[in-house]
Amino acid sequence: MFKIFNRTPAPQVEAAAPQPRRKKRSYAGANQGRLFADFMASRTTADSELRASLEVLRDRSRDLVRNNEYARRFVNLMKTNVVGDRGFTHQVRARNLDNSLDAVGNQIIENAFKDWGRLGNCDVTGGMSWLDVQRFAIESLVRDGECFIRLVRLPEYKHSFSLQFIEADYIDVEKNGRTDNGEIRMGVEFNKLGRPVAYHVLLKHPNDQLFNSNPAARKMERIPADDIIHLYIPSRTHQSRGEPFMTPAIAGLKMLHGYREAELIAARAGAAKFGVITTSDGDEFAGDGETDDEVPIIDMAPGSTFQMPAGYDFKLIDPTHPGSQFAEFEQAVLRGVASGLNVSYTSLSNDLKGVSYSSIRQGTIEERDHYKTLQAFMIQHLCEPVFRAWLSQIMAFENSMPIKSDKYGKFADAVAFRGRGFAWVDPAREISAHVMALSNGIVSMNDVAANYGRDVEELFSQIQADKEMAERFGLETAFEPFGGGQSAYGPIKTMPDQPEAADDDN
Repeated sequence: MFKIFNRTPAPQVEAAAPQPRRKKRSYAGANQGRLFADFMASRTTADSELRASLEVLRDRSRDLVRNNEYARRFVNLMKTNVVGDRGFTHQVRARNLDNSLDAVGNQIIENAFKDWGRLGNCDVTGGMSWLDVQRFAIESLVRDGECFIRLVRLPEYKHSFSLQFIEADYIDVEKNGRTDNGEIRMGVEFNKLGRPVAYHVLLKHPNDQLFNSNPAARKMERIPADDIIHLYIPSRTHQSRGEPFMTPAIAGLKMLHGYREAELIAARAGAAKFGVITTSDGDEFAGDGETDDEVPIIDMAPGSTFQMPAGYDFKLIDPTHPGSQFAEFEQAVLRGVASGLNVSYTSLSNDLKGVSYSSIRQGTIEERDHYKTLQAFMIQHLCEPVFRAWLSQIMAFENSMPIKSDKYGKFADAVAFRGRGFAWVDPAREISAHVMALSNGIVSMNDVAANYGRDVEELFSQIQADKEMAERFGLETAFEPFGGGQSAYGPIKTMPDQPEAADDDN
C-alpha cells in the first residue's frame, strides 16, 4: 500500500533522429517557388492536348491568314520559297541491265506524268494542275497544320487516277474509341503498332452554314489509309494530327494587330483635332446634327473657325499617337513572331533598314535551309507517293502505255524530284566561289546545278540546244562554257577578301 509514495523514475525518451535537410531541386527550371506559380505545364499525351485545342488553333490560324498582313505574308513566303514558280520537277533515271540509261523508257514516263499534271487532269474538280496541287498542299499544311489528299482511282479520270483534297474539318477530332485491332484517335484509325489503317471522313462539313449541316446526324465514310496522303509534321511521338505552323505566334500576331489598330485610330483622331463642348450651367447644346446615339455634333471644315455661343466652352482633345517608341516596339514583337515562324525578320516585315551584305546573307542562308527542309518533306510525303500511285495505275490499266506493270519497280525507284533553287544575294561572289570549287575538285557540276534547282543533264541538254540553234541561224556566240573558249567576261578571277567596313548598310 505504501508503494504509491515511492517516486517512479521518468521513462527514458530517445532523442528524435535529426531530419535530413531538404535538398533543393537540381534544375532551376523545375523550381516551384512563387516566381513559377503561373508556370502550369501539362504532362498529358500529344493527342490529349491537341484534342482540346486543335479546332481553336486551326480557326484562329485561318482568321489570321484572312485578316492579318503578316500571317498572309508568311503563307506566301512558304508557297514562294518551298514550291516556287515551277514546282517540284521530276526526272526518271532508270537503267537497263547493262547499267546504261533507259533513255526511251525514261522519256515516256516523264512525258506521261507531265501530261497527267496539266490543268484539268490531276484533281477531281478539274480546276487544278500538278503545280496548283503542290501550292495548295503547302498552304494547307502551313495554315491548318495538316493536309489530307485522297487518291481516286476511277476510269473517268486521266490515266484512271486523280487527287481529291479533303479539308481537315472533315476528319472529326471527336471520333475516338477502341477497335478490335487497335484504336481510333481524332478520326484516324490505327492498328496495335500505331500504323494508320483508315481515316473516318465526314460526308458533309460539320459547320456548313449554306446547307445548315446537323452535327447530330453526322455520317462518315471509312477510307483505307492506302488511299489517303496525310501531310503533317509531328512534334511528339504518337501524335495523330498536325498543329498549325503559326501556333507559337498566334498570340503575338493578334496582340500586335490590335496594338497597331489602336495606334492607327489614335493617330487618325489626333490628326482630326476633335474636342468637346461644355457649359457651366449644363444647358443642352443643339449643334448641327446628331450621331446614331443622339449625341449632338458640330460640323467643321479643315482650317475653319467658328464662334461659340455665350456660356459655352470648347476643349480640344489632342492625342499624341503614335509615340516615338512605336516602331521599335513593333520591331521587337515582330522579331519574336518571326522566330516562332522560323523565317527571318527582314522577310516577314519587308524591312531592310540597316541591313548589310553580311547580315542579310547569314539570315538568308539559315532561312533557305529551313525551306530546303520543307522541300525534302514535300518530296518524300507528297511528290513520290503520288508518282508511285500514278505509275502503278497507268501501268496496270492504261492500254496506250508501252511499258507494262512488271517494269514498275525499275521506274518507280528511279525517279528524282527536285525543288526550286535560289538566287544568291551577290551572284558574282557566289559564281566565283563555284568556279573555284569546280577547279579544285571540291564539288561537281551536278552540285552546282542543284543550287539553282536544275539537273546537270537538263543543263547540258539546254546548252547543246542553244548551240544547235545558233548554228542553224549562222550565229557565233561570244563565249563557250566548260573551258572550250574565252569567257564573255574574261578570265575568272578570285574575289579579294573584303574588309568588314565595306559592308555598306542597305
